[in-house]
Amino acid sequence: MKKVFVWLLLAGMLVSALACRASEQNEAAIADGAYTVAVTLEGGTGKAKIESPAALSVAGGKMTLTVKWSSDKYDYMIVDDTKFTPEYVDGHSTFVIPVENINEPLSVIADTTAMSTPHEIEYTITFDAASLKPAS
Repeated sequence: MKKVFVWLLLAGMLVSALACRASEQNEAAIADGAYTVAVTLEGGTGKAKIESPAALSVAGGKMTLTVKWSSDKYDYMIVDDTKFTPEYVDGHSTFVIPVENINEPLSVIADTTAMSTPHEIEYTITFDAASLKPAS
């Protein structure tokens, strides 16, 4: 009985190790360069939108996403407790924010000035990793 338990324990550890290794390989598989990736936005009232596909840049193994909002009323975004300010491009608030893993949703806070007083709103950006392709 002890042998069966030991074998099951070892098998479980092996499966866990392989799963971690596969996850590391997925993250490391994105070479430095410029890409596009489909994104969806959840949160808020549902009126706000971000441009999809969005630009994703990889440099030195670090990823950044260009978030182009549907309006120019966003004056900052917070990602992992870091505040980012926009550039205003063609009437849209546009931010470049860090991304750790496109296989996981990204929680952000965006401050909008579209209401009578500014409001910080929590959003989730989800990536469609299968849509990732080199930018043209």
